[in-house]
Amino acid sequence: MSPMAGERRDSVPPGSGERRSATRVPVDVWVEESRERETYFQRGANLSVGGIFLDRSIPHPLGTVMALKFTLPGESAPIQVRGTIVNVALGEGEADGSAGPGMGVAFTDMDDDTRARIARFVAAHAEA
Repeated sequence: MSPMAGERRDSVPPGSGERRSATRVPVDVWVEESRERETYFQRGANLSVGGIFLDRSIPHPLGTVMALKFTLPGESAPIQVRGTIVNVALGEGEADGSAGPGMGVAFTDMDDDTRARIARFVAAHAEA
């Protein structure tokens, strides 16, 4: 089956600079991002078991650690994870397809139940 628009698959060309290895799916969720004494509300644009891309936000520096809280569409219980910024997009024409600035956040601290919930969501929307 070929990937749908906006979806990335596990097969990544060697040397492409692409570091993601998990399937990503488009998502439209508000993400509460907290770090130190600051809280921001960002728009999540795509999601995988390994992380989320926060679109149209002024990116923080690479390596910034943050707490994230968001609710998957169709669910009521929030997802709460920690993450680290691993990718920064500065504007249009980025390889991740973002429309503006943003940042890729890799999940770094996630329990098995949370991982399973995200995996089910990604699997259901990758096949849709």
